Amino acid sequence: MSLNLFKDKGASLESQRFTWKELVQKPISKLNDDAFTRVRVILMNGIELESLRFSHSFSRQSKEMQLPLAKLRRTDQHQATLVNWLLGADHSPLETTIGYEQVAIEVTAAVAQKEPDPYLAQVYRYGLLEDFDHMYRYSALMDRLEGKDANNILQSYTDIIPGRPTMFEHRDPEDDLRHNYDKTKADFLTKLHALTIMSGEQQTHNYYMNIGPLFTDPTARQLYAEIASIEEQHVTQYESIIDPSETLMEKWLMHEANSVYNYWSCVAYESNPRIKAIWERFLDYELGKLQTVMELFKKHERRDPAEILPETLPDPIEYKSQREFVRDVLEKELDYRAVGKEFVSSSDQESEASRNYRDQLNSEGVPTEIITAGYVWKPGTELSNIQEMKH
Repeated sequence: MSLNLFKDKGASLESQRFTWKELVQKPISKLNDDAFTRVRVILMNGIELESLRFSHSFSRQSKEMQLPLAKLRRTDQHQATLVNWLLGADHSPLETTIGYEQVAIEVTAAVAQKEPDPYLAQVYRYGLLEDFDHMYRYSALMDRLEGKDANNILQSYTDIIPGRPTMFEHRDPEDDLRHNYDKTKADFLTKLHALTIMSGEQQTHNYYMNIGPLFTDPTARQLYAEIASIEEQHVTQYESIIDPSETLMEKWLMHEANSVYNYWSCVAYESNPRIKAIWERFLDYELGKLQTVMELFKKHERRDPAEILPETLPDPIEYKSQREFVRDVLEKELDYRAVGKEFVSSSDQESEASRNYRDQLNSEGVPTEIITAGYVWKPGTELSNIQEMKH
């Protein structure tokens, strides 16, 4: 399936309507649906929520644009609702957490391999190893609190082993900023990647901040607090690679194009016909919104959207297991550290500022280390192991 961003008009904004029954549909099954269906659901909710946040922020800075922003934002709100409500109550908060980390690992790995800018590909590989470790920590927590095997959610697509240990991921803010791409020179795919990964990480941060306090186990509460702090660092990292000199209209155009690209990628890989129909519908809606923003761009910036957008999209995000790539990065780059905006290959070269920052945070114990003490993933759970010991 090919798209032409200038010729494929999509659904008009006036036709983008919903009923409550449409907004709250039958959720996916955590066991019967392919794990990558959940990955797409979680990522697309993040894409939609970023569109909402950006739209509200833009609206606070432009009286003239408040009405068109509000009109498009209403559809974004309803799309986000429908997508997020596809996650069913058969997922415990921890199982959903495992799903979030699988999104971060598999999507970031896919992006890292396609990223045309070598420096930014390194940025993605760096963050990837940290999310990889987070999933290992949460898998241990789910094993111990619920007696569940995280692989029931992961469906053998993603390994459950340590990455860069979370206790070493805590950095001084000066070591979390990165060089941004140059909007006049960067490949269009580079811009899409940055928005996509930033949106996913932002959603993860918000989810952990909301769900963490709901646990009664004190170590679980601390674990969410620790990893939420890293997710904030990740949002800082990924938003810093976006060129801050882009105008608000340029950013709006890119947000709409990114939504088109991501729904198009979902359509290309979705295996569930019912969910695929939702992706196709929302792709049509996003094409319509993109046309609206292109007209606003022409009117208010007096520029051709073709300065920003290509006619056709790059290849879609590859929704498949990235296990071999992740293992290779783990083997080669586990000890990498960030110093300022650059990466070094050894922890010995780390900045004093980050060491001091981390030492203070970890001085009374490290939740991610406590929860995985003695934990090595194997099929089954602590509960089944206990039963084996009894027999």
